[in-house]
Amino acid sequence: MTVRQYASEQRARRVAVAALLTGALIWGLIWYPYRILRDAGIDGVVASTATYAVALVLGLIVFRQSLSRLTPSWTLLWLALASAGCNLGYVLATLNGEVMRVLLLFYLAPLWTVLLARLLLAERLDYSGACVIALSLAGAATMLWQPAVGWPVPHDAADWFGLSAGFSFALFNVLSRYAEGVSIENKSLISFAGVVAVGVALILAGGAPLPSANSASVWVLLALIGIVLLFVNFVVQYGLARVAANRAIVIMLSEVGIAALSSWLLADELLGLREWTGGVLIVAASVLSAKMERRETAS
Repeated sequence: MTVRQYASEQRARRVAVAALLTGALIWGLIWYPYRILRDAGIDGVVASTATYAVALVLGLIVFRQSLSRLTPSWTLLWLALASAGCNLGYVLATLNGEVMRVLLLFYLAPLWTVLLARLLLAERLDYSGACVIALSLAGAATMLWQPAVGWPVPHDAADWFGLSAGFSFALFNVLSRYAEGVSIENKSLISFAGVVAVGVALILAGGAPLPSANSASVWVLLALIGIVLLFVNFVVQYGLARVAANRAIVIMLSEVGIAALSSWLLADELLGLREWTGGVLIVAASVLSAKMERRETAS
């Protein structure tokens, strides 16, 4: 390898790391504009549906050539539904609960990934997988424990939304392995379409009130969020394709720190010692899960 090639590879790695950090920054802050929309009279389901519709339309324009290689299947349908559960659940959770608590419960995804991979992909549960389950469950139990209630179970809608979003995220990742032949662009479009379809269904079923805002700035914000969603999806996929999985998960976990700082500065939210202890266990499970993936890839 020449000096020039080495320098080029190092530059590409730095760009990829910067892409992942950019994604973590955006996802750690995305809850705030949705709260602005909520305060302006636009429900979380309506806001999510509108912003992902913008991302879908733009994505269809940008990635229109890749659609010709897309073959409909049941796996793609489940991918779309999993994406809807993940993204709608995350938005509704952060609108109704503490951002950091929601995010840490969302990062129970490695627990669900290990279990779903065993169920759907017939992957064996080894010692490391058992440790991921133990750490995740210990972290969740620590965070959810309510002395006055007893059992460590979710105590409000935000907890349930956060847990379901993490489960749906894990399901999306596992199902993606079935759809290895589907391009990243088409997976992105499927993801956007799933959110829009389920959101529209909920709105038509009366599960979300129609928007009451009539300010032009609110509609501009909706469009801007949609553009950001398309951008962050592309940026993160770029980074994931060029950074080892074990390193990528550690970089993306910076989202936790960004969310902690932003929720403190923007919403005056603080977590207690019990939540932080549970969060450390959940983050440790995520890091261990990434190391498992690295060993599997090497073998």
